[in-house]
Amino acid sequence: MQFRTTGLLLLGAMALPASGIAQTTAAPPTIARTVIAATKLPTVTDVPVHFKAVSVTLQPDERSSVSAANGILYQMSGSTEVALGGEAKMVNAGEGLFIAGGKTAVLTASSGAPSTFLHFFLVPAGELGRPAETAPAVVRELYRTASPIPDLKSGSYDLNLTRITFPAQMPSNPPHHRSGAALYFILSGTGDNTVDSKTEARGPGSLIYEPYGLVHQWGNPGSEPLIFLAFNINPEGVAAVLPGAPAKAQ
Repeated sequence: MQFRTTGLLLLGAMALPASGIAQTTAAPPTIARTVIAATKLPTVTDVPVHFKAVSVTLQPDERSSVSAANGILYQMSGSTEVALGGEAKMVNAGEGLFIAGGKTAVLTASSGAPSTFLHFFLVPAGELGRPAETAPAVVRELYRTASPIPDLKSGSYDLNLTRITFPAQMPSNPPHHRSGAALYFILSGTGDNTVDSKTEARGPGSLIYEPYGLVHQWGNPGSEPLIFLAFNINPEGVAAVLPGAPAKAQ
């Protein structure tokens, strides 16, 4: 009788660890956000403004210049030395740099490989057709807003370029609205973008414009991470409404 009681106790002790393991749940995947470059603008309402994005390629050791509107450069491949205001900085793949409007920056591709980068601009309407980088750079316009960005308010704005990563199999986040305006560029992966209850798949190279107040959702049903850039303007102190981990400066 004593043997049978001991056996029951041992079975109970063995069941406890199994029960504990069964109750352990994996942490839900999180959205990662990295601020590539950022600045503050004292006003964005002096004149109507547009978003514009171009792709630029420089062959090894080629030199170009740019003197345009406020914008942020994002290096896709290779590297570029940016000389501005007596200082020079090497921008490598995955890095970026803010170039203020009216300032002339000299861009030199490094040796050994072509330099390819994106340049996102916040352009006054009167300068929308102005060329970006000078020859010999090969410049291809990717996008421009058809009309000025609406519903901008008086006061200062934050301008930034943020890289966002949605893990694989990430469900769509709850509907949320745009607090300023944004232009997205998909770097890799394919995501679900929902606007007005209509969902579209967005793959690499896609550009998506979100004006003020747009209610939207993003998700990643795929098996690979969804990585995209967001070129944002938001009233100072008001974060871009996109769920995820707190943004960190690069």
